[in-house]
Amino acid sequence: MSGIQEDRDRDAFAGGLGEALRITGDSFDAPGGSLVEGGVARGRRRLRRRRAATVTGSVAALAVVGFGASYAAGAFGAGAVHGSPVAARPEPGRTAQGKTGASASGKQYPASHVIKTLEGLLPQGELTHRTGRGTDEDGGPFASVVFDDGKGKAAISVSLGRVDPEDRMATDQLACPGKVYTPYDACSSKTLADGTRLLLLQGYEYPDKRVDTKWWHAYAVTAEGYTIDAGEWNAPAEKDAPVSRDEPPLSAGQLKTLVTAEEWRPILRALPEPQLQPVQQPAPQAATADTIVRNLTSLLPKSTKVTTSHGDDGFAYVVVNDGKGASLVQINVQPDMKDEEGDLFGSDAQTRPDGMKVATHQGAGDKGVQGAAMWTVDTISKDGFRVVISAFNSGSQITAPTRKTPALTMDQLKAIATSEKWRG
Repeated sequence: MSGIQEDRDRDAFAGGLGEALRITGDSFDAPGGSLVEGGVARGRRRLRRRRAATVTGSVAALAVVGFGASYAAGAFGAGAVHGSPVAARPEPGRTAQGKTGASASGKQYPASHVIKTLEGLLPQGELTHRTGRGTDEDGGPFASVVFDDGKGKAAISVSLGRVDPEDRMATDQLACPGKVYTPYDACSSKTLADGTRLLLLQGYEYPDKRVDTKWWHAYAVTAEGYTIDAGEWNAPAEKDAPVSRDEPPLSAGQLKTLVTAEEWRPILRALPEPQLQPVQQPAPQAATADTIVRNLTSLLPKSTKVTTSHGDDGFAYVVVNDGKGASLVQINVQPDMKDEEGDLFGSDAQTRPDGMKVATHQGAGDKGVQGAAMWTVDTISKDGFRVVISAFNSGSQITAPTRKTPALTMDQLKAIATSEKWRG
């Protein structure tokens, strides 16, 4: 069963919103390179996102750097160990380091102990394909088994880590994802009586549901900053294995019990404290979520009605309807993108008298979604201030079109992207 975690660790965006990113990114290839490929790279550096090199193309991929931190699959796997979680967003002046230090308790626990702890917390059933890591191994403590309670085999895994409990990323990773990008059946995020923050999510391995593999997940961050991440599937492997049962074996309540069990405490106390260091050059402040949502809403045509909205620093989306069907509109507002200008804007970009470059693209949306359309306007000013907006002919990137074309025309998208409001 080592393939379960290894595959997730190698392809951090294969599940959840990360998969939606990859699908969208693959479908958006502009002449001379993706319109936003360089922006993705810049965003990744600022937010310390690991293993995002495969994410290219589309404004959606860039958007998730701000919005999708709570649901990138890698955020809940082996990446969240030793103070180096995926998509960590440090506060000004401090950042978590991915270095393994001395054990906080002076003890070490081998892989066999971590596996045995997981086994002892599971209901009665047959256990096979055991694998794991100890506290002194790269990647941090981890255990995985194939569990069969007589209703079919199911992969179950748990990884343990430690983060700075004051770091904003701990909150970001505990938010339920937006269904616009990631469908799921149930999700809750709460703080328990002891201060532990808990996310419970019942979703799917692939957001487009190309196969029936379900992924149910629990992620807990204790008041001390210890993290316990559990995942289960209704198949004997995370991917590339036939579904063996209707649902994963553990209920949401059982997942909660698993990640909050006291049996994990000795192992967690063996983890070193996250090592922090000053940020040498803080990234320029992105526009706040409220500001972007407010500006975007105010610039929409009066004929459109906003039915859903969400924002994060530097990013926002709305779902609008003009009476002809739902249409997703998403936007990124980014300062200091001058270094990426050459990668983002080719010879086909128009240059306005004030020096702003404007690139446009009209093409298909997500690969595999028949009839999908994605219209994009990308702008960058002489000082590197960038605004990129996309509209779709559906209320989600992963569902069938609700209309022939997006609710906004290219001229309307261009007017929004070039508005002076983004400078305010």
